Amino acid sequence: MDFFGAQERARRLTAWLVVLLIVAVLGMIAAAVAVIALAMVLIDGGQPGGDPLARALDPLLICGVAFGVLLVVGAGSLARHLQLRSGGSAVAEALGGRVINAATRDPDERRLLNVVEEMAIASGLPVPSTYLLDEPGINAFAAGHTPQDAAIGVTRGAVRCLTRDELQGVIAHEFSHVLHGDMRLNMRLVALLYGILVIGLVGRMLLRGTAARRMTRGSRQNNGQIVLLGAGLALMLVGFVGTVCGNLIKAAVSRQREFLADASAVQYTRNPAGLADALKRVAAHAHGSELRASRAEEFSHLYFSRGLPGLRGLTATHPPLATRIRRLDPAWDGHLPEPSIEREPGTVAAAGLEEPADQARAAAPAAGMAPLLAMSVARRVGEPNNEDLQQARRVLAGIDPILLEAAHDPYAARAVVYGILMGAEPSSRARQHEALVHAAVPEVLVELDRLAEPLAAVRPGQRLALIELCLPMLRQLSVAQYARFRDCLERLMRAEDDPGALQWALHRLVISGSEGVVPRRGNQHLAQVEGAVVCLLSSLALAGNCDETKAAAAFRQAADTLGLSVAFAPRPAAPGDLDEALKHCRQLAAAERPRLLDAMARCVSYDGRVHPQEAELLRAVAWALDCPLPMSATD
Repeated sequence: MDFFGAQERARRLTAWLVVLLIVAVLGMIAAAVAVIALAMVLIDGGQPGGDPLARALDPLLICGVAFGVLLVVGAGSLARHLQLRSGGSAVAEALGGRVINAATRDPDERRLLNVVEEMAIASGLPVPSTYLLDEPGINAFAAGHTPQDAAIGVTRGAVRCLTRDELQGVIAHEFSHVLHGDMRLNMRLVALLYGILVIGLVGRMLLRGTAARRMTRGSRQNNGQIVLLGAGLALMLVGFVGTVCGNLIKAAVSRQREFLADASAVQYTRNPAGLADALKRVAAHAHGSELRASRAEEFSHLYFSRGLPGLRGLTATHPPLATRIRRLDPAWDGHLPEPSIEREPGTVAAAGLEEPADQARAAAPAAGMAPLLAMSVARRVGEPNNEDLQQARRVLAGIDPILLEAAHDPYAARAVVYGILMGAEPSSRARQHEALVHAAVPEVLVELDRLAEPLAAVRPGQRLALIELCLPMLRQLSVAQYARFRDCLERLMRAEDDPGALQWALHRLVISGSEGVVPRRGNQHLAQVEGAVVCLLSSLALAGNCDETKAAAAFRQAADTLGLSVAFAPRPAAPGDLDEALKHCRQLAAAERPRLLDAMARCVSYDGRVHPQEAELLRAVAWALDCPLPMSATD
């Protein structure tokens, strides 16, 4: 699936959501008017001297009803949007999930984290926060507004019942939703639909409150109970219309995109049997994919498989399991595996669960130079494959285990980031260390000194992966802790003698990966951001060529690809200038970004090869432009 096309289709679908929401609200207004008209006819129909139906259909009354419905729907949607603004973590916690400790010793949880980390590094995405839901059913979800605030939630039943290949198929399915804009669309859908469900929820509360009260003998109190009962029933009726419309909208949006996510998961892993077997286990499992959380229905369209009973036919948010399985395994004869029995924590689910990273640790190849297929690099954005997964495993296997463990510790993770961002020149490193002494947390400084030797041995090609592994820990910092961490990052950059493009790109990657980036729909053309393009391409050319003549030739090759008549900027750009250039390039229209990426690839591959540090720089800049570039795209 084309990444940029998928993102654009997701945006268009958001516009259709607004149209469908308007239709649903109009239906609720019509239902409310009908209920009021019926009530007035029943109450006043027997009294002489008036036409209750005419009074019920009075334009002012209808306008008032419409305003009231719109007010409730708007307020409900806004309230839910504000509640979910923290991203995927808000959804995971609403479903009762707990974030998995990155330093966990539980083998099942460690296996899940390894699968998530491999998929994120392979696809060029930030490593998302991973949550475990204490549910016996086999299910999972991806939630968040952007890849930077995404969360992956997996049930205890899935972690303990699925093999590694099956779990990888499920996680790849969820990453497809992240890469292709489905996750953001689903979050908007949650907020929009909650507003049209609020009226029904109010009615249900009134009915429960009425039923909880004991009827008294006083006629006035009895009349009050009857009025509340009638109001609750009326709101429930109006809310029923909204609920039906909401379920239809969720089903219309979700079903086809589940097929696409299944297909993408197979593309990523090159293993259709893994995902097909996971779906078969869901079908055979005693609890299926059921989620029992009180708010499970609200997020039903986010799940890997149908998490609720009763949503069938037109209101089903997911295609039938048999249909999904046969698309993945056309030869399937309908046979299901033995019903899964949930294992005790730490026991082995089945043969073949060895961690690939552990198997390959000693076999990781040394970093070298690789040719780049510049013309196809944009086509690989958001499209990881099994080669990327294998390469991610090799990279992780080649990193010192001490650093891998440190990346999962709240203090040591900050030290790893500081060590990676510190310059290569001894004078710069000395000043940067001195700056940290006056600003960093003492525990972090202790870790920085302890990790000095393994950090000095980090090779090009490993820095990006280490930063990605540290991001979940950085996102868990408190506001005060993160403010102090951010101040340290700025001090490191100011203390650098000559900050290169790679250090700047890694610095921006840390900030955007931990803070998130507000997605904006750009509509600028390359000619409109010409100065920003010159700054970015000149910096890439200078980063890959010490000789100014060769750098200028690399820049010219990239500029010719874009059809721009611009001059090479021979002086390295300052970090602030690069930040400003990146800001403008993020405003490019979807059709323009692939052209810029291909030009960047041509720039760094001018000599026919891409050094590991150049590949790292290209992937980091692509990430900053919201274009996740898989690992093998630069091979």
